[in-house]
Amino acid sequence: MTSIKEQAAISRLLSFLQEWDNASRNLRSQILTKFIDSNEGKTGPELEQEFSQGASLFLIRLTTWLRITYMTGLDLEKILRSIGIFLSAVSSNRYLIEFLEIGGVLTLLEILGLEKIKEEDKRESVKLLQIIASTGRKYKELICESYGVRSIAEFLAKSQSEETQEEVQILLDTLLHGNPKYQNQVYKGLIALLPCGSPKAQQLALQTLRTAQSIIGATHPSIVDCVLTVLGTMHLEVQYEAIELIKDLIHYDVRLPLLKGLVALLIPSVKETSKLQANIFTESSILQVTTQLPVFLKQAAAAKTIGILARSDLKVAEELLYLRVIHSLMTAMGNTDHSNSQRLASLTLEFFVQMFPLVEEHVHKSMGEELYQLFLSNAEILYAKMDSIQADILAANKVNVSKALCLCEGTTNSCFSFFMGPGDVNEVEYVTHFEKHQPESKE
Repeated sequence: MTSIKEQAAISRLLSFLQEWDNASRNLRSQILTKFIDSNEGKTGPELEQEFSQGASLFLIRLTTWLRITYMTGLDLEKILRSIGIFLSAVSSNRYLIEFLEIGGVLTLLEILGLEKIKEEDKRESVKLLQIIASTGRKYKELICESYGVRSIAEFLAKSQSEETQEEVQILLDTLLHGNPKYQNQVYKGLIALLPCGSPKAQQLALQTLRTAQSIIGATHPSIVDCVLTVLGTMHLEVQYEAIELIKDLIHYDVRLPLLKGLVALLIPSVKETSKLQANIFTESSILQVTTQLPVFLKQAAAAKTIGILARSDLKVAEELLYLRVIHSLMTAMGNTDHSNSQRLASLTLEFFVQMFPLVEEHVHKSMGEELYQLFLSNAEILYAKMDSIQADILAANKVNVSKALCLCEGTTNSCFSFFMGPGDVNEVEYVTHFEKHQPESKE
């Protein structure tokens, strides 16, 4: 037989449940507010004590009401926060199972895709997905099997709240760790985010991609084009993350296509530059067109990135020489339509000139004495000092250091020390190996 105290507790529970069942929407909202204020942070046993061992009966009502009303968005944040109290409670795995058994994951993912739902409500949905994902591998797999990665990534791209986007990043990072069956799916989802129109989403995707890359240890072919495209951003925080990812990717099997892609960005195609010429006749401000054209932003970012890579690893600098980076940098220096491209290309060229005597010889000869002395005096502000004729000389340069390097193949070590400058002769073996795998220069 139950004691009088237990009977009183059961009576209170039944009375509470009856009140909920008969309550109007406004009264239910008040009940939820009181429940959240009184029970946030409680453990599973404490919730059971609060509900006289019948907490699941209230959770069932919450999840049922959620499924009935979530498309309307009415009191959605309160409902989700209330369910979160159950799911996040210590020693509450039974509540999580009960929530999942009624299709809780699918409901949460659907909420992310509904246009009429408020951003705050969707953020609460993300937080519940975080709780579920952090519980264990099988729960991460359940989210991924429910097409969760796609839904979450699309929401990140469309979200207008940085706070919400940061919560989504936490969720994606959680799905990435300890989830070998679907970690590649998360990785591909992050790559797919890179072309999106949200700078914050791009920044967070790039950050998480660095983690994903170290976990997976292999690259997807599409990552090269995607990350190079991101370099055309006007947002420096996004560009920074893109360059940091490129610094990591340089150690994987996409090293050569990545370097080739960076060098190619230094000389925009005729098709891309012709768009600018067309815009000059249609836009009221030429300055606005030229400073914001993505092709020139990518050109400047490529010059900056090449400089960073070359300074951090001499072997990368040597590989870039074979890809005719000197010719391309000088061409970018002659782009009078974008001073930042000129400045960054000039600074990067300065490093190569200082490091490799052969580069210094070819650059000096191509520039001529007067322009070369201007370059030596202050590479960073060269663009502001040179005239239009000197800019044309740079833009039309025919420097081909790679051809000179190839002529050294099969000769003595003295030839290598000539173009490498002061360095380790042991690097000769690496350079010789790299030469043999390069296509013969057409020029």
